[in-house]
Amino acid sequence: MKEATLSDFLRHHFRHFNAAALVDAAEAYVRHLDRGGKMLISLAGAMSTAELGLSLADMIRQERVHIISCTGANLEEDLFNLVAHDHYVRIPHYRDLTKADEEALLERHLNRVTDTCIPEEEAIRRIEHAVLDAWQAADRSGQRHFPHEFMYELIRSGRLEKYYQIDPKDSWLVAACEKNLPIVVPGWEDSTLGNIYAAHCLKGDVRNVHTVRTGIEYMMWLADWYRREAAAHSIGFFQIGGGIAGDFPICVVPMLEQDLGIEDIPRWGYFCQISDSTTSYGSYSGAVPNEKITWGKLSAETPSFIIESDATIVAPLIFTYVLEQCDAFTGAEPVAAASSARG
Repeated sequence: MKEATLSDFLRHHFRHFNAAALVDAAEAYVRHLDRGGKMLISLAGAMSTAELGLSLADMIRQERVHIISCTGANLEEDLFNLVAHDHYVRIPHYRDLTKADEEALLERHLNRVTDTCIPEEEAIRRIEHAVLDAWQAADRSGQRHFPHEFMYELIRSGRLEKYYQIDPKDSWLVAACEKNLPIVVPGWEDSTLGNIYAAHCLKGDVRNVHTVRTGIEYMMWLADWYRREAAAHSIGFFQIGGGIAGDFPICVVPMLEQDLGIEDIPRWGYFCQISDSTTSYGSYSGAVPNEKITWGKLSAETPSFIIESDATIVAPLIFTYVLEQCDAFTGAEPVAAASSARG
């Protein structure tokens, strides 16, 4: 008898409502890849502190993800967890905390993210000391790098290995570094390391504030990447949460078409968003995918899904489904580039 898989379980039990949307989105993800498509994943919220790397790292290593857009917090917090996991403190009854309880956590230098506290000294300061050396070395030599490139440099240097407290195979950033995966980090300044970088610039430890490259440069890089890759592959968009991690990269398509005036730019060829944001007046994160058609991001033919649920539950299920089923649609016709923004 064939051993049952998670995807078997999901197909049998997840038949309606958000459960059915999860299966539909996962199956469409598999079809998109099997037909030669590529996939961008955007990470908002606190997915790294939620240890999404346990499932996302395998997706990266098995080339089910081809580019990531993430907040600065997700970029750094995967590294924080890598070097300080044993010092994290879980607060399962966080809803019952009083203001005095929160002050007590502050006094212990524990920064709370829902039910999990990030230890300042073992996580944040440990990475600060290491990355400051990299910032200063680049500053002295007149070099400039993107935020994720500094993280890759730290990992490749081996400097942090003695501090590893989880198996590095469970770190999505280590997996991305191994694959030299493209990453864009819009709004990196709105992160702990971004704040720390500003402080070191103010103190004069880093003399050229532009040693760390900017979000505008990320968009320019992404525009080149999208034009090159979309000419040969349909590019999908898998959005976890809302905010700038998703808003920023999805706009590269209308920017190329409407602002640069380039014709025949393919729209995104697949779209799925996992979000618990309520669809309401003016809520971008809660907007249904069809609204993106009016902005020239998606086409009427783009397979589109929204799963209104908790990404810490949904994303690992979808990733596992994709990893189990990615070869299920062999022999399908190659995907043509998605409908052009002028089509």
